[in-house]
Amino acid sequence: MHTIATVATGLVAALHVYILYLEMFLWDTPKGRKAFGLTKEFSAASKVLAANQGLYNGFLAAGLIWGICLGPAGDSVKVFFLACVVVAGIFGAITSSKKILFVQALPGAIALALVLLAGSQV
Repeated sequence: MHTIATVATGLVAALHVYILYLEMFLWDTPKGRKAFGLTKEFSAASKVLAANQGLYNGFLAAGLIWGICLGPAGDSVKVFFLACVVVAGIFGAITSSKKILFVQALPGAIALALVLLAGSQV
């Protein structure tokens, strides 16, 4: 079970690295605008804010990768950062787009549940 939880956590980390890439480097490009449903004007005006968001997503990914690198001793680190992912996803769904609930919060919640289940089996 620990391996499944680690893989799920790794997938959530990879998702956040991809979100970092989209927000920091592709926000004001056709691919970035399509991914987030933005107009050219809005993406240009909000590019700096999006880069900041991307950086925060990178910190979430870094925390998850750190937890994975610690092995079973990193379960509390994974729990903390996965909980942050879930909270950020819920907040984003409420304030920005319902899609975020499924793209960010749900995978984070699944990985969090798997980490907690794997930890209870030790």
